[in-house]
Amino acid sequence: MVTNITNLGRSGLSDWLLQRVSAVVLALYTLFIVGFLLLSPGLDYAAWSGLFSATWMRIFSLLAFISLAAHAWVGLWTVTTDYLKSTGVRLAVQLIIILAIFVFLVWGITVLWGA
Repeated sequence: MVTNITNLGRSGLSDWLLQRVSAVVLALYTLFIVGFLLLSPGLDYAAWSGLFSATWMRIFSLLAFISLAAHAWVGLWTVTTDYLKSTGVRLAVQLIIILAIFVFLVWGITVLWGA
């Protein structure tokens, strides 16, 4: 039996719902970016910069970053609890994953909002 000390009181239903909602957000973001690239044949820095300077696009991108972080955490938490049986090893790997996701999220926000 696996001890879920990193579960933090979540239920399977909340994890399932978080995965589905974040997947929908990521799919919409991907479709938008692909559509923008396909419909902008003469894409240059000015057009790309103009797109990402719009507040709505920054918010949409921030939502995509947060969705990616949540999606990655739930997926990797599931994999580590399924395959890493040693509590110490699992906890160490999960802490490294949490740190990496946090660093990538902060980095993405910094790049997006500029600092």
